[in-house]
Amino acid sequence: MGSLQEKLSEFKKQQEKCQSTLTSIAAKAGSSKANASKSAHSSIANAKSAAPQVKFSNDTERLQHINSIRKAPVGAQIKRVINLLFETRQLYTPEQINEACYVDINANKSVFDSLRNNPKVRYDGKRFTYKSKHDLKDKGQLLVLIRKFPEGIAVIDLKDSYPAVMDDLQALKASGQIWLLSNFDSQEDIAYPNDPRAVIKVDDDLKQLFRGIELPRDMLDIERDLQKNGMKPATNTAKRRAMAQIHGIDTKPKTKKKKNEISKRTKLTNAHLPELFQHLKPSGS
Repeated sequence: MGSLQEKLSEFKKQQEKCQSTLTSIAAKAGSSKANASKSAHSSIANAKSAAPQVKFSNDTERLQHINSIRKAPVGAQIKRVINLLFETRQLYTPEQINEACYVDINANKSVFDSLRNNPKVRYDGKRFTYKSKHDLKDKGQLLVLIRKFPEGIAVIDLKDSYPAVMDDLQALKASGQIWLLSNFDSQEDIAYPNDPRAVIKVDDDLKQLFRGIELPRDMLDIERDLQKNGMKPATNTAKRRAMAQIHGIDTKPKTKKKKNEISKRTKLTNAHLPELFQHLKPSGS
């Protein structure tokens, strides 16, 4: 009986040991499964955050924008097309215009007819392009045109000739090939050719008016008059005089000396040129 009892006791210990081992294995398995599940959820979350968010409203906004353009007044649609033609200076079919600025001129007869008859648009029967007042391509052609107008050509008529025309005008002015002067009435710039061969006709009334104007003797007064008429003086007399005073230089305007007139008392040394003295009157007469 004693040996049997010992064997039963030993068997119970082995069972408890086995149960403890099984419990430990089950706990480890549950923990690893939970970690795997957590890792899987984390990977899915990262994948979702990395994927770009698709805005389903993008296409709707674009369609609304196109619809608003096509429902706009005819004048607004024409302006949109002309801006496209002006900026690109390319030839466009109606289909290409629709793709570029969403104005469907094929579906709107009023827009099509207005565009075809617009003075700023050239239509060859298939394609539209911008039509400037002067068909110029570069600075050389611009200079040739300006030289054809010795009495000046308005810059506003040249502005839409080609995209870089204003830069070329400034370059021609800087090189001394043209003048850019403002019109007092309209305050618009006028381009004149600086060509000594050009014959400019000036009215006699204008010549007389020019010669009859007495200029102020002081440069300060001249500069003020220029500024009153919207012109920027090339000199700054006030600044120049202030600098001169700092260096101790006399800045008083010089008065013109009266020219010595020839009189009967003047000793004549050119008696062999009597025509020089025909205007002299004898003294006492």
